[in-house]
Amino acid sequence: MFKWILVTLIVILLLLFAISRICRILFEKDAKVIVTLLLQSADIKGTKTIREEDIEDLPFSVQNWLRNSNVIGKQPIKTVRLRQEGRMRIKKDGPWMPSRADQYFTVDQPGFVWLADVKMLPFVQLSGLDSYKNGMGKMVIKLLSIIPVVNSQGPEINSGTMMRYLAEIMWFPSAALSQYIKWEEVDKNTAKATMEYKGITVSGTFYFNEKGDLLRFSGKRYRDVNGKYILSDWGGENKEFKEFSGIRIPSKSVVIWYEEEDPFEWFEIEIKAIEFNQQSLWQ
Repeated sequence: MFKWILVTLIVILLLLFAISRICRILFEKDAKVIVTLLLQSADIKGTKTIREEDIEDLPFSVQNWLRNSNVIGKQPIKTVRLRQEGRMRIKKDGPWMPSRADQYFTVDQPGFVWLADVKMLPFVQLSGLDSYKNGMGKMVIKLLSIIPVVNSQGPEINSGTMMRYLAEIMWFPSAALSQYIKWEEVDKNTAKATMEYKGITVSGTFYFNEKGDLLRFSGKRYRDVNGKYILSDWGGENKEFKEFSGIRIPSKSVVIWYEEEDPFEWFEIEIKAIEFNQQSLWQ
């Protein structure tokens, strides 16, 4: 009797693994269609190089950042593809879960697709797809690529994904010159950016050091608290910097909810690879 129960359990586990694998393939296939449409919407041809006069009206700290990032004399970044590794947790005392993700951006018409795997337990993973296009955001998370855990969209998601986009221009600094982003000086090493696109506006503050490295970002972002969206203090800090394709960017960062008691560091990220002005997907 025990033998048959064991055999049955093994068969069920194998079926579950097979179904999960098939669903993962279908999930990735759908995501690749979304990414392809996003990248094909970008025009990367015939762009002029960035000159000193292109940045002269920006706050001093933003000019310093762009020079330090080595964007002067280079073509504006129109598309981005990057690979990141890291770990995340759902609550402060929760376990850290390893994660890997590919992410794609467009700049002239701001948008992104973030395709991630988060390992909850051995053989148990979450598949995530976070996207922003035409001013609208959407978040989909599935357990084992099968069971829907999150399927969110609406005004708060639109605002939240736009805020994420604004924060993540740190990985493609020439986007700071985009018409939909307006800058104002706070002090010598601090500037406020306001992004307005498709009728939605978000703002965030960029904090730099004397050299021009971006140390920290903060702004207001909607957070799901017990099933209700609350506008909360959100941002992150950058720990290390590297050059990729001649552009200096943050390579290690931590994403934070700035709670009243103490900050909730919930996502740690390391950029493993990044390429600019490519319209193809990672293989």
